[in-house]
Amino acid sequence: MQQAKISFEEKQIKFLDKYGELGFKDKSSLVRSAIEEYRKIIERRKLVESAKLYGEVYKVDAELKQWTDSAMEEWPE
Repeated sequence: MQQAKISFEEKQIKFLDKYGELGFKDKSSLVRSAIEEYRKIIERRKLVESAKLYGEVYKVDAELKQWTDSAMEEWPE
């Protein structure tokens, strides 16, 4: 695992010091978990934005709407 030197504010250090109370074995595992959760949030936001954009295209593209509707008719329920 690679290491990185990062700086924290005092209130963040106080939070990190509670790693054991939060169920983590060390400060690094708490930070890794937080970063992973944030990464998931960002990915969800990207998916939502993409879905909105596709929805807008679907509204104005008659050929796409027809193609999608015909595909849905064959979709099992």
